[in-house]
Amino acid sequence: MAGRSSAPPRASIRPVEGQYVAYSFFRVDPAWRRLPVEERAAGKDAFAEVVEDWASRMDSLRAYTVTGVRPDSDFFLWKVTQRYDDLGELGAALNGTPLAGWLATPYSYLATTKASEYTKARRARRVTPKGSPYLVVYPFVKVRPWYALSPEERQRAMEEHMRVGAEFETIHNHTTYSFGIDDQEFMTAFECDEPADFMHLMLTLRESEASRYTERDTPIFVGQHVDIRAALAALDGASSRVEV
Repeated sequence: MAGRSSAPPRASIRPVEGQYVAYSFFRVDPAWRRLPVEERAAGKDAFAEVVEDWASRMDSLRAYTVTGVRPDSDFFLWKVTQRYDDLGELGAALNGTPLAGWLATPYSYLATTKASEYTKARRARRVTPKGSPYLVVYPFVKVRPWYALSPEERQRAMEEHMRVGAEFETIHNHTTYSFGIDDQEFMTAFECDEPADFMHLMLTLRESEASRYTERDTPIFVGQHVDIRAALAALDGASSRVEV
């Protein structure tokens, strides 16, 4: 029949089950601290209310302070959701607050979950925060020769890597994947009880075979989990100021 295509019908594409995991880092303009106290307080309240509202809409939305630790960032948000659109909608809502006019975003990372090729899992492991007091976050890129290794060689190297990690029982790994959707290949996040514990883990892993194939694993952020209002209070020292 004229007009009818002879091409075979397309197979339906099933959506990939998983989560989007994103990290947004914020740095306040030092000039903001010279604003009147009342104006600063109103700006922080509006920003916090947006975060608190969105916390119930996502799988997880947690705030971490890095005030006093890094000069290029004051706090960050760890966002986990099943809807990619949530990330943009939350960002737009935060941009509508007075504080947003004083905030820069020096770093922002996006990743997704998927099943690891080095375990027997056939589904992506769900990212569920354990509630540890600290989170260490950094982007990760491997050198291209890693992907030229045989599957058996990579499996052997990763099994050694995982054995070392299992020895540090208080550290919980949340590895996610950024291929094609951000500048890094992986986003690695480790919950821990004490930052020094993570340092010892990384020092031990330096001797592993897999570490030879690391191209980049910086910048590294050590965030302390706090509620969003505490993170914002640290921006101008409101939490430590004593009124006389």
